[in-house]
Amino acid sequence: MTYDSDILIAGGGLNGPALALALAQSGLSVTVVDARPATARAETGFDGRSYALAIASKRLLTAIGLWSAVADQVQPILQIKASDGTAGQGAAPFFLHFDSAEIEEGPMGFMLEDRHLYRAFLTAMQDTPGLTLRSGETVVAQESGAQGVTVTLASGQILRARLLIGCDGRGSGTAARAGIRRVGWGYGQTALVTAIRHEAPHNGIAHQFFMPAGPLAILPLPGGHHSSIVWSETETAAAAIQALGDADYLEVLRPRFGDFLGEIALAGARFTYPLSLSLAQSFVAPRLALVGDAAHGVHPIAGQGLNLGLRDVAALAEVLVDAHRRGEDIGAADVLERYQRWRRFDSTTLALGMDSVNRLFSNNNPALRLMRDLGMGAVNALPGLRRGFMRQAAGLSGDLPRLLAGQSL
Repeated sequence: MTYDSDILIAGGGLNGPALALALAQSGLSVTVVDARPATARAETGFDGRSYALAIASKRLLTAIGLWSAVADQVQPILQIKASDGTAGQGAAPFFLHFDSAEIEEGPMGFMLEDRHLYRAFLTAMQDTPGLTLRSGETVVAQESGAQGVTVTLASGQILRARLLIGCDGRGSGTAARAGIRRVGWGYGQTALVTAIRHEAPHNGIAHQFFMPAGPLAILPLPGGHHSSIVWSETETAAAAIQALGDADYLEVLRPRFGDFLGEIALAGARFTYPLSLSLAQSFVAPRLALVGDAAHGVHPIAGQGLNLGLRDVAALAEVLVDAHRRGEDIGAADVLERYQRWRRFDSTTLALGMDSVNRLFSNNNPALRLMRDLGMGAVNALPGLRRGFMRQAAGLSGDLPRLLAGQSL
């Protein structure tokens, strides 16, 4: 079989480019097929869409040479404050407070806008030998065989590779065409996402308020007076809020937000995302592997979606590069099963854990509220346990792939 590249990646969001760079830098040839026009996305202005990158994710981006391109555009997360609350009544007396001074690795995470991260990925992909980006194209058919996989693009072009990797999101066509089923459920919640400008400085502090309808995250952005908002409401309420004009939208947000940052104003576009849990029943199939949301779509309650995907990237890249160096067939079932064993249990456990937290907090049951408030107070009073939670959130625990430890492949 003649191959156009060793590996074909369907999906060029963020996980796809990260994986492509790690593989191409290690000597494998890679083609990325991205449905979105790359230039248009890279030139997007400020809209507030941002990610909370864990320490381990920063290490991966450093290892593949990307961090230096975005380091001047990140906002370190120096503290995290989490509390139970009700609109107009303020926070509960018991809360969690995580301070980066308690761990040796520095800030617990970094906020980075989508536009800056993608632009850095695009530049790196264009400059990396052995990596081809097919922008504005989609995969419409795929067929796996004993020696490789054949893919048909919407343009009619046919590409052949040893392995196909699906980085194409929760509605992964790659997974569906391979017959991989999904399990999951909706939360009856929608996330309202925007950016705000506020009067008082945020001082690098991220806030998470657990409201009866769903959590409200306030995440610091560069400059000190802008923050990203991820605000969960019931589907019906979110639709009504999103339909409001900007002034009325702010009037609904203010009692939930509070006045601790002074006056607030909208500073970016407004988006909505339906919230659900979606887990692929298998992360691999013949000549195929799934990464990121294509494998596991989770609740954004802890901002771990992209970090989970980058854990997949690090594990799969290590498995494939090591197999290639040993002379193994990188698309063989036993090679791909190593990746599945490494990632499936961890990602499923974390997804279900976030599901449980959301169910525990997204209600106004007095007994549950007392239990969760006392629980947060107890964790906050125990430094060892608190540091354990911090290291888990920073991606520093467990069996870490080399890239997540900042080591090259």
